[in-house]
Amino acid sequence: MDPRALETLRAVRTQGGVTAAADVLHLTPSAVSQQVAVLARDVGVALTERVGRGLRLTPAGEALADAALDVAVALERAQAACDGFLAAPRGTVRVSAFASAAQLFLPRLLSRVPHGVDVECADEDVAQADFVGLTDRIDIVVAHRPDGAGSWGDRVRVVPLLREPLDVAVPTGHRLAGQETVHPAELAGEAWISVREGFPISTVLAAVAAASGTEPRIVHRINDFHVASSLVAAGHGVSLLPRHSHGGGEGVRLLPLTGVRAGRRIDALLRPDRAERLVVRSVLDELCALAAEIDG
Repeated sequence: MDPRALETLRAVRTQGGVTAAADVLHLTPSAVSQQVAVLARDVGVALTERVGRGLRLTPAGEALADAALDVAVALERAQAACDGFLAAPRGTVRVSAFASAAQLFLPRLLSRVPHGVDVECADEDVAQADFVGLTDRIDIVVAHRPDGAGSWGDRVRVVPLLREPLDVAVPTGHRLAGQETVHPAELAGEAWISVREGFPISTVLAAVAAASGTEPRIVHRINDFHVASSLVAAGHGVSLLPRHSHGGGEGVRLLPLTGVRAGRRIDALLRPDRAERLVVRSVLDELCALAAEIDG
């Protein structure tokens, strides 16, 4: 079996279809379909089936995709065994992060990567459910999830980086601005500036609202924390802002929450095969060290 066809089959599963898989593999949809068809002929069983206008893997396809991961990991380990005899790992590593983590990590990460390693950065701010899919085209994906959220699943390797508290941002002239902390009950009736549904901080706001016993009154949905902070400073509502990666701004006071765990977990996600590459591991080590400095 062709390892490239096995990788294509995995991409069809993780991306949810042929067209999306073609995008991450830089192939045409017809090329993806052809590779999967050849693979099906090689193994002698159907690997995909039609569902409405889309395509999904059959049980045999799922089993082969699982086995394909083991093949990819073994191949990368074999390459890493040879790379270990080089003086230092060399190559290009693609790293992505959601917007606020990109601001927090990427400038400092680029300043400390080993000589001979090129890091290509991208900002990828997607809904929580879409972070795992990014690992098909990006070596290290910096993702976030709210406290108490489920795992990322067993198809990616997860390296925890840090837990970042989320504080309530209020204008400096707000009735609560002079306090050291704030309880959710004190926020009942406030106008909230929140992120879009499906993003991790929206889940945290729901937990804060539940602890207050009232539904949050969301007046604006803004994913850019700088914009949200500006709206808070101008008196147009309160918001949840990440302590390390934003830290407030002029005209804004950050208040830690009591009575509810309000935070997000920042993790590095990698495909298990790419996690075996020495050059990827060298960048991941620097990212972990940087996170430890920030957390400390």
